[in-house]
Amino acid sequence: MNVFSDTAFDGHEQVVFASDPDTGLKTIIAVHNTNLGPSLGGCRMWPYASEQEAIHDVLRLSRGMTYKSALANLPLGGGKSVIIGDPRSQKTPELFRAMGRAVERVGGRYIVAEDVGTSPADMEQIASQTQHVGGINDGKDPTRTGDPSPFTAYGVFIGLKEAVRFKNGHEDLAGLRVAVQGLGNVGYHLCRMLHAAGACLVVSDLNTNSVNRAVDEFGATTVSVDEILYTDADVLAPCALGGVVNDRSIDKIRARIIAGAANNQLEADRHGEMLREADILYAPDYVINAGGVVEVYYCREGKPVAETNKHIEGIADTVREIFERADSQNLSTGFVADRLAEERFGKS
Repeated sequence: MNVFSDTAFDGHEQVVFASDPDTGLKTIIAVHNTNLGPSLGGCRMWPYASEQEAIHDVLRLSRGMTYKSALANLPLGGGKSVIIGDPRSQKTPELFRAMGRAVERVGGRYIVAEDVGTSPADMEQIASQTQHVGGINDGKDPTRTGDPSPFTAYGVFIGLKEAVRFKNGHEDLAGLRVAVQGLGNVGYHLCRMLHAAGACLVVSDLNTNSVNRAVDEFGATTVSVDEILYTDADVLAPCALGGVVNDRSIDKIRARIIAGAANNQLEADRHGEMLREADILYAPDYVINAGGVVEVYYCREGKPVAETNKHIEGIADTVREIFERADSQNLSTGFVADRLAEERFGKS
């Protein structure tokens, strides 16, 4: 196994491997940077093909959280955790209580929240063992369920509108054709917001029930999962897997704006420059999908949803600054976003 030589290591402050033989827990907790505050990031449960794949994923995601929280103007650093296992068959309350004990041993440098393969109910089990957990519904605010996905979708919606404003000179989405790849929790909430704003939706997902529901509820047009990236649309919103913008796809993308919720949409940093050369405006994913981490922070602080949403709406200002800097300096938006984040968290 390689940690220090992994391409995503990037000077991580701490990487913890923990296990519990009684529950079968195998977890890795990565703390990338705590310059601005304790690290916060979700716990992902996934049946990784190898331990090295799990290491790379947690390092990559942890680093991304540092940049995300910095650009969201939160007093937080970046961290992440992964549990090696199948969430469909290997989840138990005992396993997540063991995960809570592992988080507790990190001593408050890492705050855990839900992610792919985990849920608010799982966080409740973790919370029985540690206070260093977010995304918990304490019942005090009926507008909060513990699920950050509506807030993530709201940030993406705000960022998408700002991209449309920058590209088209206005933020009116009426009649705009938006291709949404992935109808999970965030993607579906985004579709609801886009539909309410008058956008015409083209959708795709492996889950046919979600697709049929979007057709019935939003009047969406459907295409196959193989076609969605290349469909005729004004905006492409990747809300599924990362790495979809790559050497194979860029030349075939017809949308002039890319603004979606998926993490790590660019397969490599150089693809941001390729998008710039192709005159495709890219709203960096970790900038506009930060609404979830904002919600987790505000919920932990006991602040109302109205304040949460106001903070999320500030994503528009950050996106605008990135677009303007990139345009004036002939740089990719991803490059500018990285440098702006590093200015804020003080990368040495």
